[in-house]
Amino acid sequence: MSLELSKKAQAVKPSSTLAITAKAKELRAQGLDVVGFGAGEPDFDTPDNICQAAIEAIESGFTKYTPASGIPELKEAISKKFREFNKLDYTPDQIVVSNGGKHSLTNIFMALLNPGDEVIIPEPYWLSYPEMVKLANGVPVFVRGKKIHGYKILPDQLQAAITDKTKAVVINTPSNPTGMLYTREELEALAKVIVDNDIYCVADEMYEYLVYGGAEHVSIASFNEEIYKRTITCSGLAKSYSMTGWRIGYTGSSEEIAHLMGSIQSHCTSNPNSIAQKAAVEALNGPQDKVAEMRVEFNKRRRYMVKRLKAMPLIDLLEPQGAFYVFVDLKNVLDKEYKGEAIGTAARFADILINDYQVAVIPCGDFGFPENMRLSYAISMEQIEKGLDRIEALLNHLQ
Repeated sequence: MSLELSKKAQAVKPSSTLAITAKAKELRAQGLDVVGFGAGEPDFDTPDNICQAAIEAIESGFTKYTPASGIPELKEAISKKFREFNKLDYTPDQIVVSNGGKHSLTNIFMALLNPGDEVIIPEPYWLSYPEMVKLANGVPVFVRGKKIHGYKILPDQLQAAITDKTKAVVINTPSNPTGMLYTREELEALAKVIVDNDIYCVADEMYEYLVYGGAEHVSIASFNEEIYKRTITCSGLAKSYSMTGWRIGYTGSSEEIAHLMGSIQSHCTSNPNSIAQKAAVEALNGPQDKVAEMRVEFNKRRRYMVKRLKAMPLIDLLEPQGAFYVFVDLKNVLDKEYKGEAIGTAARFADILINDYQVAVIPCGDFGFPENMRLSYAISMEQIEKGLDRIEALLNHLQ
């Protein structure tokens, strides 16, 4: 008998974002004053009313198994949110609650893909998409979004990438890592290509509440029945409600796809955490003032960070419209020398920053753009100011 381990598992790349976050924590433990721009989670506490709902769930003994795809009360709350915010009519039978947005996306690809099926992923992309597709025996196909178009793909690019093996396309808006937002008109044009070619759309809308400057979040499935029935809409509570550790994500889809995802989940993990589900009900049905307050603070940080970065030498960026990331173009930095050697890649620039300037950033090679870095403004203004001062010092040194 061979003891060789899974080739598929060995081909999965570890998350570089988690690795950089871990290194920053390690350096802090050594006593270094490290500023971490890698955070994919808000620095705010979970709102008190949500925490209290969890405490009440524990005290009432709500600590047992629940239905695998989520409790009816939470599905009703999600259905109501879909109707009121996304203009989408998903009944509770069309909703699957999972252990976070990653789990929801994994369920989607497991339910959709057969071996060799292709999934079109616009670049730059959240680094987990390709790995999820490969774990579901699919083949990621990348389509490059150009800076001139806000790093968003165009309908003719999507059409050109479709083959007889294409099963789905991923549309992430607002985007991680760019913070850019597809407009209604842009989504309508992509929806037409999706419908005309009879493929699925995986709509990742995790940052849907974090939109700024009068921009509008639009759900692609809301346009008409044809795109609606081909779309699986994915979201969660992690980013907007500062509930990253609670692990509640959810999807809306056809009943057929929802049933498949529920069946998969029943064997892989069973139900999402029972206590977190009760907290999620309160998050969706309770007061929304804290969500609005967090969005105001994120917007303040966004404006400050963009203003500071645009005044720095050698780098370039587009102003993000959503999420809590700034996507920084480093191509004019990479041919500069540092300690006698050309910087070369965003990964080396990030190494210099963390080792010599105690600033952790995310190089975006694993996002499909090795000449860019991602900075998160989901950290305090004090930390943002300190970290940007250090980045500016390095850039001034390189001039």
